Amino acid sequence: MNNCFLSLNPIPFQLNPVIPGDLGIVFLAILNENDYHLDMEIHKKPQYFKKICAYLFIGGMLPGLSMADTSSKDHLYHKRIELHEIEVKDNLAKTYLKKTTSTATKTDTRIRDIPQSISVITEEQIKDQSLLSLKDAIQYSPGVMAGQGEGNRDSIWFRGNQSTSDLFVDGVRDDVQYYRDLYNINRVEVLMGPNGMIFGRGGVGGVINRVVKEAAWENKNEIKIQGGAYDHKRSSVDLNNRIDETLAVRVNAMIEDSGSFRQGVESERKAINPTFTFKPSDKTKVVVGMEYFNDKRTSDRGIPSVDNGLKSYPYSTSRSTFFGNASQSPNEAIVKNGYAIIDHTFDNGVSVKNHTRFSDYDKYYQNVYANSSVQTNATITIDGYYDNTQRQNFFNQTDLTYNFKTGSVKHRLLTGLEIGLQENENYRILATPISGVAASNPFASLTFNSSKSRNTSTDISNQAIYIQDQIYLNEQFQIIAGLRYDKFKTKFNDSVAPVNSATINDQFISPRVGLVYKPIEPVSLYTNYSLSYLPRTGEQLTSLTSSIKSFDPEKISNIEFGIKYDLLQSFSISSAIYRLERSKMTITDPSNSSNTIIVDGQVTKGFELGLAGKLFDSYSMYGGYTYQDAEITKNQGTGATQILSGATLGHVSKHTFSLWNKYEINETWSAALGVVSRSDMYAATPTTTTAVNLPGFTRVDAAIYANINKQTKLQLNIENLLDKTYYQSAHNNNNIMYGYPLTARATVTYTF
Repeated sequence: MNNCFLSLNPIPFQLNPVIPGDLGIVFLAILNENDYHLDMEIHKKPQYFKKICAYLFIGGMLPGLSMADTSSKDHLYHKRIELHEIEVKDNLAKTYLKKTTSTATKTDTRIRDIPQSISVITEEQIKDQSLLSLKDAIQYSPGVMAGQGEGNRDSIWFRGNQSTSDLFVDGVRDDVQYYRDLYNINRVEVLMGPNGMIFGRGGVGGVINRVVKEAAWENKNEIKIQGGAYDHKRSSVDLNNRIDETLAVRVNAMIEDSGSFRQGVESERKAINPTFTFKPSDKTKVVVGMEYFNDKRTSDRGIPSVDNGLKSYPYSTSRSTFFGNASQSPNEAIVKNGYAIIDHTFDNGVSVKNHTRFSDYDKYYQNVYANSSVQTNATITIDGYYDNTQRQNFFNQTDLTYNFKTGSVKHRLLTGLEIGLQENENYRILATPISGVAASNPFASLTFNSSKSRNTSTDISNQAIYIQDQIYLNEQFQIIAGLRYDKFKTKFNDSVAPVNSATINDQFISPRVGLVYKPIEPVSLYTNYSLSYLPRTGEQLTSLTSSIKSFDPEKISNIEFGIKYDLLQSFSISSAIYRLERSKMTITDPSNSSNTIIVDGQVTKGFELGLAGKLFDSYSMYGGYTYQDAEITKNQGTGATQILSGATLGHVSKHTFSLWNKYEINETWSAALGVVSRSDMYAATPTTTTAVNLPGFTRVDAAIYANINKQTKLQLNIENLLDKTYYQSAHNNNNIMYGYPLTARATVTYTF
């Protein structure tokens, strides 16, 4: 049947229909006189029709009741009113569209009303694409791509800028170099441009924030078993239970053992994350969690290039060939987290949130790899080193939010304080390189030195205060303006080169100001300016040298214009043009790799287009297009290794395109098809004598889904359906990584 029935028996008032915008928890006042009651029946039909019926019904009750029998008006006023709670389910919960976030502003705000380019990879997309790691999650997001990361860490490129530390979890810094898993993640948020006002130091081209799953008041459990090509095996559980009205508990856990298309490359992962949510009242919520995460894998730095001057290219070899020694290239990361989040709203409308997080990181990696191009005699140099990092992070954030009015102008005022303490120890041991190794058999067993080539310790204390006002001038104009003041103290000790040791005090102010104009409700036009700083210790707290320690922090600025359009309630389009500039950059001297220099600078100009959501009830989409023009603005270095002004930045392609499409054929079957494409790019920024070009590619992915019953779901995900040979990423000119060949992965999900 295609009908929505409303039965009113016999209620003495008439409905004034209004279709509301956003529905959450709605309370209906029903007169309990003469057994007056209300019945509603929605038969199984297309979702849009059900939405319309529900909106007409609920909307008619919200604005008020117009009495049909005015003579009995006084009589009705004295009757007992009984409130019935109706929970309207979020129809967007299982789509690729997230409409609000609290990450970009520290207040729960519509993404459409935030003057910044933001992409969100939702839990539904994580499941549909069978995403396991952070680098997998961003492959369909505009303006961001994963780098090679020397085969041991996440390395992210935002708007032409590489970072391994602008990574956050629930808004708190998670900056050690390792590969992050998504087993306990609700969604991944990509915020483009400098974000110093919210996140503090860094945020060179953008940040990524992972939102952890928390316990909810429902009994829902899920088990996943997965297997696939190259001996991939993985199992995970997500167990959520309501203990009572005030306490809920959730446990996420995972174990994985996988191979690779690369010879000798393996990975093992295991993790567990219990969380507890406690609600002593409707105005207070406490979340407490712990996590243990262990990642073991082979460091794989890919293949070298062939030396041909400005026309150098990747060496042609089997996609499986390992250059170096896989058995001498182990790495391991052990991460332990403990956190507590307290949310409370006072009777006067003031809300306070405190987030405390402690993290302990134990990370080492050793790699034996190609450290030269293939020479004219078809040989290479094999080199290696061992690197060890121990870090403890403690962060405490307190945010106070207050909504008020000045005349007709509405304000959402945020004030906050962040305290951070980081202790870092890092040392490195070099190996003795071997030259003249045949590129056709690129194996060597190296001897590692007994002495440390680097041995540093860094203690950092950071105090920050910030203030932000979201100003709603009227229904069309909104302003967001904020300032953050950071006091950053660094004690750096270098045991190998004591001349580099120093105690440095930095202070910087990071502003942000944006204007939003809404010509009609679903459309937002915006402009935004933001600024961030990066202290001289660098993103991994080890980069201080005697030649740069007296210089001011690096500066990153961004100006952006954009438009966001909610084409449908379930589908959104966004676009942005921007100019991002870096000055006072710290780089390795192209003329002397043992020296670090300060340069001005580089600039990226670009355009981003993103789309996400359900275009129709059965058709979901996610993807976008990016154009980037990134170049060096001043000469860097001298001689044959000089980088000239105007040189195109390495690892930045001018054009990237991605689009994931899922179609629900019926209640049982669904299918998906995805395309990822980019134009050519340089493996590293070209010098006057060397440039390695990585050709562009187009890759096709696919998936098929089967709902066996209400509890069991099967899915098959295929990456690189056409088995395209391509180069996915690079760390430098001689560490170039192939993309995966045709790869399939099957998943069984059972819920109970």
